[in-house]
Amino acid sequence: MGATESLPGDGPVPEMHHYYSKFMRECPSGQLSLHEFKKLLGLQGLDPQGDLYIKRVFDIFDLNQDGFIDFLEFIAAINLVIRGKIDQKLKWYFKLYDADGNGCIDKKELLSIFTAIQAINGHTDMSAEEFTDMVFQKIDVNNDGELTLEEFISGVERDRNLMELITKSFDLSNVLKAIQNGRRHSI
Repeated sequence: MGATESLPGDGPVPEMHHYYSKFMRECPSGQLSLHEFKKLLGLQGLDPQGDLYIKRVFDIFDLNQDGFIDFLEFIAAINLVIRGKIDQKLKWYFKLYDADGNGCIDKKELLSIFTAIQAINGHTDMSAEEFTDMVFQKIDVNNDGELTLEEFISGVERDRNLMELITKSFDLSNVLKAIQNGRRHSI
């Protein structure tokens, strides 16, 4: 299952240099602000929901919470998205959904983040409401209307369809491709 997640390449050193030169070309100060992050990804002018989502992603990548993504945080993000084990990714998704940081996801949080993701990705087979109801129906074992990290991880790992849906819906590899290719620096 996870074997296809590693990148072909010639080891970490040339790859690191490659990322560093791209990062510095896009961001000469070495500190990527939220505004630059959106510009880099071509995501300016989103609706408020989309903006909220990008801000959440930015805040989670900004590990030391200084308002900037530096190169080390950038590499940590790339490693997680490209090489991360599935439970690491699920923890990351959980953190993304848990907007108020209380350690539980409620329906409102999941609904708002999924609505925001739809605003950016555009493609989906179901409405945000249907998605939210389905997730809670499948994995809220004690029916308390909230998902703990444990409920979330074990529920998603138990259900292949849900795992696929969540992985596809929240796939950030297109975000990273934009960064890797540096396609925005010509703008």
